[in-house]
Amino acid sequence: MNDHPSKALASFAANLQFDSIPEPVLLRAADLFVDWFGSALAGKGARAVETIDWFAQQMGPATGTSEVLISRRQTSPLFAAMVNAASSHFAEQDDVHNGSVFHPATVVFPAVLAVAQSIGCSGRDILTAVVAGYEVGIRIGEFLGRSHYKVFHTTGTAGTVAAAAAVGRLLQLSPDQMLHAFGSAGTQAAGLWEFLRDAADSKQLHAAKAASDGLMAAYLAQQGFTGAQHILEGPQGMAAGMSSDADPDKLVDRLGERWTLAETSFKFHSSCRHTHPAADALLEVIKKHNLDPEEIARVTTYVHQGAIDVLGPVVNPQTVHQAKFSMGIVLGLIAQFRVAGLSEFEGYFNDSRVVAFSKKVQMVLDAEVDSAYPARWIGKVTVETTDGRLLSGRVDEPKGDPGNTLSRVELEQKALRLAAFSNAATPSEMQAIFEKIWHLAECNKIASFLAISSV
Repeated sequence: MNDHPSKALASFAANLQFDSIPEPVLLRAADLFVDWFGSALAGKGARAVETIDWFAQQMGPATGTSEVLISRRQTSPLFAAMVNAASSHFAEQDDVHNGSVFHPATVVFPAVLAVAQSIGCSGRDILTAVVAGYEVGIRIGEFLGRSHYKVFHTTGTAGTVAAAAAVGRLLQLSPDQMLHAFGSAGTQAAGLWEFLRDAADSKQLHAAKAASDGLMAAYLAQQGFTGAQHILEGPQGMAAGMSSDADPDKLVDRLGERWTLAETSFKFHSSCRHTHPAADALLEVIKKHNLDPEEIARVTTYVHQGAIDVLGPVVNPQTVHQAKFSMGIVLGLIAQFRVAGLSEFEGYFNDSRVVAFSKKVQMVLDAEVDSAYPARWIGKVTVETTDGRLLSGRVDEPKGDPGNTLSRVELEQKALRLAAFSNAATPSEMQAIFEKIWHLAECNKIASFLAISSV
């Protein structure tokens, strides 16, 4: 047992070198970058995102080195990270790590891109920083455990420290400075699930603040600002205040051997990840038996407790975003259109047919599914048909999981759909972006992707 896991994790992040990262992990990091970029563009025009961008325009500089992707303007790294993080967490298409129940991309990439553009980093620097952020954030999410996620949105909490680790690596913080950055990040970490009951905008705020607060923590540490040395495992640290089942050993689990970034999943459906296993299982039944929605009398989904905790409060969704956290609406879209994408949510989340179908759906806690979670997200459903049949469907790895992943072609197609949905970039612009990211390791100095550079 490590007697100072915060320090060990900070030292790992500070000392991580590009050449020590296995090539498959670096390739996966580029895949995740493309996936994140599409999600960041998809937030253009969303009221919550545009409101945070309005705030950034009021409070931040009108010029700068770091680009805001949805508007193509440039500002300071702090405000660019803030807006890009909010934007990439809107469409519910950003990545997720199952074991930590954490969305790393939406806090790591905005902070890294903003700082890298500001100080002129190479592609190798960027990839190293991204890996550092993922490895730290995911381990903190696993450390905080299931009790944490019941109340706290891990992307807002663990994500703040993840952003600090990633930016700290770009700034070349020493191990001691990195530990101070962790302390400042951890004391700012926040994000509560209560917003879901009211269809509030807090989820985008969680990502925006995690990315920008983590960035601030790293810059402060660079200047000698100190933070708690045991912010994660200390008697009044994050676990003490936010968890009842924290496991400090998970903070240092096979550091440098187990690369958690490679375990991260892509999101196929445009909804909360807790709905995906059931959606895939229902789709399997519908396709196998060629069912029309009218032929389905009832759907029972067998889920883990985390799904009940997050999705259960959403009983009558009033907005598109809230509907993405409704198991009934998601399965209603699957039954009606055999897909639950951005367009389906925008056009039909409150369609009478979809709403009627949602009333046929119930969630039941299942011992097998719950015991496998969060390491594995199993999908199990039973479908009762109007003619009396009882049909079952099961998916052990939802579409997008490492064992059922998206190819680079599929990732490009997904990003193109996201950019087209918000009209944030043309197909030709997206193709140029793909080429830059696929060859990022060969880039000597990162430049703007869409904005006209002012430097």
